[in-house]
Amino acid sequence: MHRHDRSREAVRVTFDPQTISYEELVTAFFALHDPTTRDRQGPDVGRQYRSAIFTESPAQEQTARAVLERLQAQRGDHRQIVTEIAPATDFFRAEDYHQRYNEKHGRASCAL
Repeated sequence: MHRHDRSREAVRVTFDPQTISYEELVTAFFALHDPTTRDRQGPDVGRQYRSAIFTESPAQEQTARAVLERLQAQRGDHRQIVTEIAPATDFFRAEDYHQRYNEKHGRASCAL
């Protein structure tokens, strides 16, 4: 979450670049949701659910923007990808009732 916007929900991903590249992670992120839908993730609707990628370095930002631009160019329907790309700031762990939410509620994913 950004300090100026504590209503945003996000997942912090830690990865080993020897196992999976940042580009592969970003590509998977775009495939797991509809990045053309503003303020929505799966069944959740609201400003805190808007599509965003928070980068940890200028190289990550460059990669994320390149993937977004490539995917936008490939879209046959020309719907605009609305995913925000911004530097990461403070991250606050969600309350316990949010942890492993899908598992606790018998859901395989957040998809509709």
